[in-house]
Amino acid sequence: MDEKEGEGGGGMNKTYKIAVIPGDGTGPEVVAEGIKVLHAASKRFGFALGLNHFDFGGERFLKTGETLPEGSTDELKTYDAMYLGAIGHPDVKSGILEKGILLRLRFDLDQYINLRPVKLYPGVDCPLKDKVPSDIDFVVVRENTEGLYAGAGGVLKRGTADEVAVQESINTRKGVERCIRYAFDYCRKRNKVKKLTLCGKTNVLTFAFDLWERTFYEVAKEYPDIKADYAHVDAITMWFVKNPEWFDVIVTDNMFGDIITDLGAMIQGGMGIAAGGNINPKGVSMFEPIGGSAPKYKGQNIINPLAAICAGGMMLEHLGEDEAAGAIEKAVMTVTGTKLKSLAAGNMGYSTTEVGDMVADYVTKG
Repeated sequence: MDEKEGEGGGGMNKTYKIAVIPGDGTGPEVVAEGIKVLHAASKRFGFALGLNHFDFGGERFLKTGETLPEGSTDELKTYDAMYLGAIGHPDVKSGILEKGILLRLRFDLDQYINLRPVKLYPGVDCPLKDKVPSDIDFVVVRENTEGLYAGAGGVLKRGTADEVAVQESINTRKGVERCIRYAFDYCRKRNKVKKLTLCGKTNVLTFAFDLWERTFYEVAKEYPDIKADYAHVDAITMWFVKNPEWFDVIVTDNMFGDIITDLGAMIQGGMGIAAGGNINPKGVSMFEPIGGSAPKYKGQNIINPLAAICAGGMMLEHLGEDEAAGAIEKAVMTVTGTKLKSLAAGNMGYSTTEVGDMVADYVTKG
């Protein structure tokens, strides 16, 4: 089921046990570059990586019919973190791998926070007129295990003229409150504008977002140093485009978070730079580039690995290696600001491996 790889070294104080899931398409290629950079950071900052590779994905499913083997989530709970490439295979019906691997991991491992930094790096083309890196630097905290993605509902009289489909949004006080508390704590730790915006739809979704809004303002009383703000989701999509500089940290439910983080990825320059984390603050968390597996580019050594590299940096920050994470982000910003022609696959001016080499070299040199 897995292959083990160790990276140690004399004098290293800490070894982090990392489950690596390269996945499908170009996933293994970008993960390889991310690991290259992680190794550079580990050598410079004095920690070790114990990597264990798992073959979960489309190829395994086509061979065995399994998405996640029995006992795999229990095994993954023994790791310090998980590093994912991409899931999605052209020969597997859409939804099977996503539900059977990605959603199952989030639910079984209780990764109840989806964390999405949205940051425009130097040299990256932004589709918004006159916006610069200082204008686009915010974080979306998305509830990751409830809402419309909980799988509640059903179909009656399927395939007939009288078909009824019901998809229910499940929101619990526990689930909402722990997400909101995480967002307040994250906003305080981030220590920038110190404003937390609840993204909802209280004027229409009066049951679910009454719970969200009441909980939000109750918890806000415990964080007097943070400005508590509210905006409807439709207004937020407009302001992301018109005034992204208004935002610091945003907290929202599963569905709205899914939508606005993709818009966030576009205003920060595209999927090639967007990374995210699926967080269980007291368990094992998973970090990934948010783009797809891009099978049409597989094996060509032209895919952009920066999102995967940034995900590796997020993983190190989560593990408490803040200096190493900062060095990775600084290296990525140097590469985008001085080297790359574009973030698009095949148009970067460098190959996938060359980009990874450059970032790793900047991490090593400091």
